[in-house]
Amino acid sequence: MKLISIDLFSGVGGLTEGLRKAGFQTTLAFEIDELASKAYKLNHKETEVITKDIRTVDIDEIKHKLNGKTIHLLAGCPPCQGFSSIRRLNKPNPVPDERNTLINEFVRFVENLKPYTFMMENVPGLALDESFNKAKKYLEEKLGYHVDYKIVNVKDYGVPQSRKRLVMIGSRLGEIKVAEPVNKKKTIREIIGKLPKPELSEDPLHKIFPKHSDKIFQLIKNIPKNGGSREDLGKEKQLKCHLKKNVGFNDVYGRLRWDDYSPTITGGCLNPSKGRFLHPEQNRCISAREAALLQSFRKGYKLPIEAPVYKIALMIGNALPPKFCAIQAKSIKLHLEQYLNG
Repeated sequence: MKLISIDLFSGVGGLTEGLRKAGFQTTLAFEIDELASKAYKLNHKETEVITKDIRTVDIDEIKHKLNGKTIHLLAGCPPCQGFSSIRRLNKPNPVPDERNTLINEFVRFVENLKPYTFMMENVPGLALDESFNKAKKYLEEKLGYHVDYKIVNVKDYGVPQSRKRLVMIGSRLGEIKVAEPVNKKKTIREIIGKLPKPELSEDPLHKIFPKHSDKIFQLIKNIPKNGGSREDLGKEKQLKCHLKKNVGFNDVYGRLRWDDYSPTITGGCLNPSKGRFLHPEQNRCISAREAALLQSFRKGYKLPIEAPVYKIALMIGNALPPKFCAIQAKSIKLHLEQYLNG
């Protein structure tokens, strides 16, 4: 059975990559950002990418493009930055952001395209907001979907990274559940331990990492290998800005630990002043390739290397981990086969 999917808010294609691994064929993808859309097209040439604000998309035009195709899975991650714990600084209320309402666009597509199933991923903070509860209720009571949601951690699904996600899935065929953890721990050593040093690599993405002033390089050089942090340096060797109380996060200028997960790969992953993003041994920040691998992208996944470093970091950090998405999608595939093959 040919399984057709649509990817909303597709970014560089982490979700589509996971869907592909699970056996879905993504027919259409939607992404507002030109650079992310370019990255997507480098890796998913068989998918038509619509690069525009999803709020301006005419559903009738999409139905015309689909030409009667059955949509087995509609999936996406509506940008809801106002609900992220970093933006909220762990406070309960969301930060005002026009993107916070994009969950309504996801519901609009479900309502009008009537896929057999849907999957939405997002930051855990969204589950605390009334917009999520309204969307869930509408999907269940007005559209007739069986809905399940759960907050999980991608590290429990074979991704070498601690990253909590809200997953909501639904089916109009029957009861459906979020996939259970696989409990296959993957460590940083397993994923990036055998990569050559960037200067010896032929991979252009592995050569991308920030270059620092002598002062910052000396600070990095003094941080103990394999999990050390700036606090190990003592007050005399730390940057003055780090000595102030309640400023920043404790993990900035910290090293990753070989035999552990990485922290959440964020949009600041190529800047050690944004978190624990220093290589476990080498005196540098992780490279763009290493960050992508810790997000569980395959080694050959392409990104536009001509883009500024901070934009490459943002594209990687905003992506959904493909391996995690694949496990969720495989569970949905089994559900579809159960009901459609009868």
